[in-house]
Amino acid sequence: MSVADRRARFHELHAREAIFVMPNPWDVGSARILQSCGYEALATTSAGYAWLLGKEDHEVTRDELVAHVAQLAEAVDVPLSVDSERCFSNDPAGVAETVRLLAGAGAAGCSIEDWDPVAGRIDDPGHSTELVAAAVEAAHGRPDPLVLTARAENHLHGVTDLDDTIARLVAYRSVGADCVYAPGLTEPDQIAAVVEAVEAPLNVLALPAAPPVSELERLGVRRVSTGSLLARTAYGALLGGARELLSSGTSRYAEVAISPEERAAAFRR
Repeated sequence: MSVADRRARFHELHAREAIFVMPNPWDVGSARILQSCGYEALATTSAGYAWLLGKEDHEVTRDELVAHVAQLAEAVDVPLSVDSERCFSNDPAGVAETVRLLAGAGAAGCSIEDWDPVAGRIDDPGHSTELVAAAVEAAHGRPDPLVLTARAENHLHGVTDLDDTIARLVAYRSVGADCVYAPGLTEPDQIAAVVEAVEAPLNVLALPAAPPVSELERLGVRRVSTGSLLARTAYGALLGGARELLSSGTSRYAEVAISPEERAAAFRR
């Protein structure tokens, strides 16, 4: 599919009634492996990509992310959404420029969150809504609009006020966000309350404590993503294997390695 076709397809996935799972690769190899599994869309992971560069989350530059998106978009044939953190700016013009750069790199969608990593706090809701509006305008103001996801980060940073989370997501939806996301929600009743209140496609992070995908679909969730969990698991397997080899001299870790056939199927273009 062309980039425009992928953007149209991404909008279709959000408009239909069925749930879809959108895992988060961190490099070309993981992106192709996930695509080979049959997923209908993929998304980047800010933390996973940062670890690939030997950095921590929120330390990647905008230029690095744009180059990463261009590489992944070229490597796969399904819509690619971008975990673009706070869009690397504290003002609407900078946010809009980030969205335009990601569109130019081939993204089918992107997100903006209300956590300010520089200040170390959640944005004032009025300011965060202003930034979401700027991102929406840039995402939609083109012949092939991107899907704009607005994120409320409360539950990743110890803020358990569900009413505040819902109020933020309602505000973000009111300025045009196509999808909303409150990573960290795991309780079915809270997820259902967000779905009912916001009346917009909701993304849920597939944490170990979260309900299975079938239950999330019953609750009205439209999209499920994995965030940094797959990358974290892969690095955990690497660390476990390295420690096994160093301590016992055995290589049992290799028993779960990808097969040559699976690898060939994933990497063949």
